[in-house]
Amino acid sequence: MAKYRIAWLPGDGIGKDVLDATRIVLDKIRLDAEYVPGDVGWEFWCTEGEPLPKRTVDMMKTTSAAMFGAITSKPRTIADQELVPELRNKGYVYRSPIVRMRQMFELYSCKRPCRAYPGNPLNYKENIDIVIFRENTEDLYSGVEFYPVPEEMFKVKGMEKVARDAAISCKINTPRGCERIVKAAFEFAKNSNRKKVTCVHKANVVRATDGLFLEIFHKIAESYPNIEAGDANVDSLCQWLLKRPLDYDILVAPNLYGDIISDLCAQMTGGLGFGSSGNIGDDYAVFEPTHGSAPKYAGMYKVNPIATILAAKMMLEWLGEKADAARVENAIASVIKEGKVRTYDMGGDVSSLDMAKAIADKC
Repeated sequence: MAKYRIAWLPGDGIGKDVLDATRIVLDKIRLDAEYVPGDVGWEFWCTEGEPLPKRTVDMMKTTSAAMFGAITSKPRTIADQELVPELRNKGYVYRSPIVRMRQMFELYSCKRPCRAYPGNPLNYKENIDIVIFRENTEDLYSGVEFYPVPEEMFKVKGMEKVARDAAISCKINTPRGCERIVKAAFEFAKNSNRKKVTCVHKANVVRATDGLFLEIFHKIAESYPNIEAGDANVDSLCQWLLKRPLDYDILVAPNLYGDIISDLCAQMTGGLGFGSSGNIGDDYAVFEPTHGSAPKYAGMYKVNPIATILAAKMMLEWLGEKADAARVENAIASVIKEGKVRTYDMGGDVSSLDMAKAIADKC
């Protein structure tokens, strides 16, 4: 019996391409794992009205962790149902499977490292090494939304200012949610000898929810006196990230802000072809690239698989296979620095699989 069971979830578009590439690397390091395929994505919404089938959730519960490829994101509008006539009048609404996984498995910590590997022609600046900790289960991604707004909600104080034809999405931060992600950021800083954690917020305007996040941040920071703690408004932070990225080490943020700034930091370190993500809870984790499904490239094995291979490296760390994780990251860094093998986004023309083989050869 294999040491690990890994849920293998290609998803949509290029998801299969990048996971196929990642398997080349995992097979080279001889990870003692069984890879269990699972159904997820737009195809299953179209055929079953369920992009995350129960059979997949049940399978995931029997595994050690999951590798996720890519997902097609669709707006929650009636237009979705117009694309799928047989579902039009059945009341189905498409909701992102990865968002549901995060909430279903309480994967509250979204860890997104953004490192400028030397020799990458796409680096904004050398030596950028920022890790984002994004709260992953609440905030504006909670899914508490109203359109039309129920009449009884207009009885709440302040709602007299709201038009009757408004749509409302609730921003929900809880003490528990704030505490878990802030503590995760400080614990990572302590265990990896990082020097600074910056809280990202907009508490000067969004006073209740972001105010709670900021208050809890400073309270928890008191328990880590050897780590510098600071905070920044999210809009100001974006311009300072571009101006002085080396001033930042670890960023911790509510869900929406964390999503936005992690894409900004990924672009500064090579683009989404280098953006990896770990959705981590107390007992389970799902690892993925941060890019989308890029359907026009599906099956072409054209896109850069490094983001997904870096996600697999994060999975190895989470499983406790730290030596193998270091082998994989060192191999990635070596291939990038040599510059002989590059996918199209890096100015080259090698395939996803060739990039993975080059990395595997260095492991």
